[in-house]
Amino acid sequence: MATTEDPGDRRGSGKSVRSKVPRGAHMAIGNVDRDPVELLQISSEGRVRQLVPLRYGRMIESPFAFYRGSAIVQAHDLAGTPNSGLHMQICGDCHIANFGGFATPERALLFDVNDFDETSVGPWEWDLKRLAASFVVAARHLRHKQGVADDLVYQLVRSYQDRMQSYAGMGILDTWYDRITFDRLLEEETSPDIQKRIRRGIERAADRTSEALLPKLARQVGDRWTILDAPPAVFHVRGEQTLFDPDDDWMAMKDLDAVSDKAFKDYLGTLAPDRRELLSHFTLHDRAFKVVGVGSVGTRCMIQLMIDSHGKPIFLQVKEAMRSVVSRYFRCPAVAHEGQRVVEGQRLMQAASDLFLGWTKGPLGRYFYVRQLRDMKLSPQIELMDAEILGRYGALCGWVLARAHAKAGGLAAEISGYLGTGDRMAEVMVGYSNSYADQVEKDYERFVAACRSGRLEARTDADMAADFRV
Repeated sequence: MATTEDPGDRRGSGKSVRSKVPRGAHMAIGNVDRDPVELLQISSEGRVRQLVPLRYGRMIESPFAFYRGSAIVQAHDLAGTPNSGLHMQICGDCHIANFGGFATPERALLFDVNDFDETSVGPWEWDLKRLAASFVVAARHLRHKQGVADDLVYQLVRSYQDRMQSYAGMGILDTWYDRITFDRLLEEETSPDIQKRIRRGIERAADRTSEALLPKLARQVGDRWTILDAPPAVFHVRGEQTLFDPDDDWMAMKDLDAVSDKAFKDYLGTLAPDRRELLSHFTLHDRAFKVVGVGSVGTRCMIQLMIDSHGKPIFLQVKEAMRSVVSRYFRCPAVAHEGQRVVEGQRLMQAASDLFLGWTKGPLGRYFYVRQLRDMKLSPQIELMDAEILGRYGALCGWVLARAHAKAGGLAAEISGYLGTGDRMAEVMVGYSNSYADQVEKDYERFVAACRSGRLEARTDADMAADFRV
């Protein structure tokens, strides 16, 4: 909770934390005397059984893919490290690929953190450490030299540090109003090449809408639209191409549609009245299961296709919210509803959130949150970035994370005081990130060995899709 003390006094308070937890203490990578495979198996509990091999199949592609899907492992490890004692709402899975563009309700294109499945109260530095290490893991994946990886982390941390210092001098209302839009990035950028990339992103985003998605995911028969089965990525839960086991509890329910309708009605109750009124103009046409991401594969995720009176669509994503990996290893307030946790954490950290963001409780007590499936959403194309662009991207991510933390915690002055103005924290994070990237590679090797030995089963999308070809 923020105080009403003078910002200078609050900076001093943050600086005094160094006497208990020196910045150099963050070099430690934590308790890595554990079995990463066992932790992954824990995080796979409760998922659709036939999709767990697909999760591992996506993770086995590279150490970078493994890192994206193994948030539970790093959360476990971070719990064995000293923390600053400055706790707030954090992302919980803050890595290089969990940033991107999306439209605000006012249709401005925003750049922000975009994945909050693991959001929870926790130490702010857990986010910074996971993000910094992800840049080293990604840099190695892209075959960049060690010096490049070090520089990426340095730029990221210095950006976070400098922006946090700026937010420390801002009123909290100004911090909440601050938005990092693509138009703002375009105005501030001086490089013609990067300006071109930003404009291209804006153009791509304009085509990423429910209307553009409709002919790709569904077909019309008469006046009814039906979502197309394309397993393992998309399928109807009780269709001929389902990947649900016959004994799955969802398959045993007598009237899944009625229960789903009830869950949707409950979701509407979490929205503001104007949003409920807006959705009342749409009619449900179909629901289907859709596999998403790397770390989320196997969690229950439905897409719901709705059409208005003019034949215009909206796809809503109803995604299962499981226990945050942060809350498994960091003592924080109890959560009554995991979907509500995700939504409230997202609203607290993002500069603006999806128009239809809400939560519900689904069949048999599982928790869900709801948002649009696609609304001008853009993901970073890391593989297309050279070292210079990656460095600029790292600085941007540092800015975004600083804004999110400053908004969510109101502790910008304290964090800024702890970080200081010199290079110490950046140097420490370079050391931590390289050491943890080494650990990720070791964990990846153990993971691959477990897949090869049969301890885990890993299957690719193409391999699973072949099961359904005639």
